[in-house]
Amino acid sequence: MALSVRHAGLVVRDLERSLAFYRDIIGLKVRARMTESGEYIERVVGIPGAVLEWAKLECPEGSLVELIEYKKGMDSTGDPGNAAADRRGFSHVAFTVRNIDDLYRTLEGRGFHCNNPPEPSPDGLVKVMYCHDPDGIIVELVEELNK
Repeated sequence: MALSVRHAGLVVRDLERSLAFYRDIIGLKVRARMTESGEYIERVVGIPGAVLEWAKLECPEGSLVELIEYKKGMDSTGDPGNAAADRRGFSHVAFTVRNIDDLYRTLEGRGFHCNNPPEPSPDGLVKVMYCHDPDGIIVELVEELNK
């Protein structure tokens, strides 16, 4: 029986570039960072010769996102970007944020693609927008209203 979601892992092309997005713009805190290789990690990820660097980032309430850059072992033609929200498997990662309008302006100002400006949900409880991280991974940002 599952006790909780431990973390969500995102494979990224450039860990530093992704840290600049998730840490510096979204506001997550780096809690751990490591490079791993060898038989153990090869068995766990199922990729012979894998060498990967990861960073675990934490939201204020404790949930974690893991960013993983494969230094060796990832198919260089594999493109995690150009994600479509309706494809099977991973769709997007969502964060509850404050000041979504300011965040939208920051993202747009730094050249990140946003599907829409923040807009209220039909029930008026939240403001929502979708944007894309440096690898094209869909990131949903939600600001709770009336709190």
